[in-house]
Amino acid sequence: MRRKSFEDMPCSIAQFLEVAGEWWTMLVVRDAFFGVTRFDDFQSRLGISRNVLTQRLEHLVEHGVLAREAYQDNPPRYDYRLTSKGRALWPVLTAMRQWGDVWAAPDGPPVVVTHATCGQATTAVMVCDHCGEALDGSALTVSPGPGDPDGTVLPPRLHGA
Repeated sequence: MRRKSFEDMPCSIAQFLEVAGEWWTMLVVRDAFFGVTRFDDFQSRLGISRNVLTQRLEHLVEHGVLAREAYQDNPPRYDYRLTSKGRALWPVLTAMRQWGDVWAAPDGPPVVVTHATCGQATTAVMVCDHCGEALDGSALTVSPGPGDPDGTVLPPRLHGA
């Protein structure tokens, strides 16, 4: 069954899902952040079928998240490396990991992230880029932006909030 495309939906979350919303995709990206670059390594770590992995890698290359670089000619073999667009997914992965650490890891986090500068285990905190205050949903309001000229992304009750 083919999933619905969000390609024409003027919503940044829908556009993210168009590129990275398939459930294997973020695990491939996660492993790329962990230094995995080769097809066979992705396949063995994830336990994903070869045809699904091929589709996911092709999709990520097509959308500029990964770059494919030949490392062997005969037979052809490739490394898959994160691009700047792919590296920009770090905050998304971090949010997903931290949510999982709190809500789905009863024995504790499977991965500990350490800040290289101070050497301490750390969690990421979203802050306002203007005042530095920590952000959560209760401190935010939303309104239509320039990418939504028809005002269709937000529910009508939120327009002008």
